[in-house]
Parts: sequence; C-alpha cells; structure tokens
Amino acid sequence: MTLNTFKNALFSALFLVISFAGYATEDTENKDDKEFNAKEMILHHVKDAYGFEIIEWNNEPVSIPLPVILWADNGLTTFMSSAFHHDDSGNTIVEKNGGKFVKLHEKIYQLNKGETAIVLDQEHHPTNATKPLNFSITRNVFMMWVSVALILLIFLTTAKSYKKSKDGVPKGIAGFIEPLVLFVRDEIARPMIGEHKYKKYMPYLLTVFFFIWINNIFGLIPIFNGANVSGNIAFTMTLALVTFIITTVKGNKNYWKHIFWMPGVPVPMKLFLAPIEIIGMFVKPLSLMIRLFANITAGHIIILALMSLIFIFETVWISPVSILFSLFILIIEIIVTAIQAYIFTVLSALYFGMATEEAHH
Repeated sequence: MTLNTFKNALFSALFLVISFAGYATEDTENKDDKEFNAKEMILHHVKDAYGFEIIEWNNEPVSIPLPVILWADNGLTTFMSSAFHHDDSGNTIVEKNGGKFVKLHEKIYQLNKGETAIVLDQEHHPTNATKPLNFSITRNVFMMWVSVALILLIFLTTAKSYKKSKDGVPKGIAGFIEPLVLFVRDEIARPMIGEHKYKKYMPYLLTVFFFIWINNIFGLIPIFNGANVSGNIAFTMTLALVTFIITTVKGNKNYWKHIFWMPGVPVPMKLFLAPIEIIGMFVKPLSLMIRLFANITAGHIIILALMSLIFIFETVWISPVSILFSLFILIIEIIVTAIQAYIFTVLSALYFGMATEEAHH
C-alpha cells in the first residue's frame, strides 16, 4: 500500500467516524429531560427501518420515506412511512383504508376496532393491537435493490467494454473487475471445486462475492443511516440457505455415502459418525449465517458504543479517545467488508467441492 493510498483510506475513515458521531449526537440533542440511553441509540441505528434519516434541520429530521405495504383486516393498505412523522413510540395513528396503524420500535401494528390509542403492558408490548402482514419496502430491501442494480450496471458495462475492445485488453471499469473475477475463479472456485466442475458454480460464487461486498460497503456509509443489509440475520440466513440447497441437490453418491455410511471404518464407528455427519450438514449453513451477521454487526456496534462514551461521561475530553479508537475500528471494518465476502464465497465453494468430489480409489 502506497503512502497516498493510506492517506486516502485514513481520510475516508475519519470522515465516516465524524459522520457516525453526528448520528449519535442526533439522539441526544434537545433531550435534556431524558437520560442518554446508549443501548437504545445503538439499536436504533443498527436495526432495519422504514426510511432513511439523512440529517436534522431546525430540530426536525430530514428523511427519505419508503412505501409501507400491509395486508390488514380490510385488505391491501399502502402509504408512505412519512405518515408516521418520525414517531416510533406508537403515539402517531395513521388512518388508512378503514384501519388505524401505529409504529412502535420499528414494528407496525393495527389497532383493534374501537381503539383510539395503543395500550402497552409492563414489558412494553401492545395489548390492543395486532401485526398485519407486512410487505413494506424497508431501507434494507431498498439497498438490496440498489446493490442488484449496481451489480448489473457494473457487469453489463464490463461485458460491453470487452465487446468493443479489439485487442481483448480490459479498459475502464473492466480493468478493475477482471482481476476480481480471475481471483474468484483461480483462487476460490478451481482449488475448492475442481478443474472440471468449477465453471457451473462460477455465476453463483461471483454473485455472492460482489453482492455481499457491495452491501457491506453501503453499510459503512453514514448517509444510508444503518442500511446494514449484511447485519440482518434474515439476509445472511437466505444466502446460507441457497448454499445449503445447492450443496444438497448437487451432492453425489460419494458425498451421501460419507454422511450416512462412512467408508473405511468399522461398523460401530459408522453408526457413531452418521449422526455427527447429519448434524454437520445443518451446522455448516448455520455457521455461514452467523459468521457474516455477527462480524458485520459487531463492527457497527463497537463504533457506536465508542461514540456513546462521550455522552455517557458527559465530557468532550473523552472525544479524542473515542474518535481515535473508532477510527481504528472503522479502518478494520473497511478491510472486513471484503474479507467477509471472501470467506462466505470460499466456504460455499468448499461445500460444493465436498458435495461433488468423486471417490478416490
């Protein structure tokens, strides 16, 4: 890494840290009557939401609303998330299609008939409202669409660049993408799956690698205010499930034989190993799911927790320590965005290779 590259990375990370600090400050300004709650602030910025809060202007948040799509008692109900007026306490009631809806802790409830306000129990759960079927476009869903559009744009542009190139030398964005594609092919697919079978898995491996990497990068940009797709357990579970399905469907006779009746060992040991191998079939996708989710989420939580120290100790003298440590963690996070995409792709390729490996004689 050259000195200029390091300077640019350091400057970018410092800008992101200051931006994170700004978002942490938003939850503390003009709330003198309320004690600062670090846990509440961190969860607010990490979990999914129904819009993008860009900045606060004149004590009012400026945001980009997203569509709320519900299947309620009276059928399909749609409206924009701005109808809640940034209220997440359940006090704002939105009346649409004959129903009354409130938003509480980023969850939407429909009030029972005849109710005019939400009632909460001791655990802060609603007692007079139910959850409708929710098909809303949250910021994580929106950012996944943006990622898909960006991937299509990148690869269609790259393909067009190759068609126009007379000498076959990649130009423009193709010059950046080609080494990455070759890296996935030569360092991941070929060694893990095998020379004769890797090609059929390349589209999936490339898609997973770039999809996770791009979403991880978006999760570090504060303007998206917590659009942390890879930090959503449902997202990582879906990717792990797809890997599990491909591994199970493509598993050959040798693969299943090693699971249910391990060759080359005594019969008592076969009976002992079979349950372990069967459990291992489901542990593999679980490890994929949890590893990606935990590593991405942990970095965001650590950065916000370090920023919270300024407000917990209620002094600016702690700010240099918080910013420097946050800067260090964020530089690591920038590296982790690519590492986690690489690890998920490597392990997926490894499972495919194990499932398609032929018996050795």
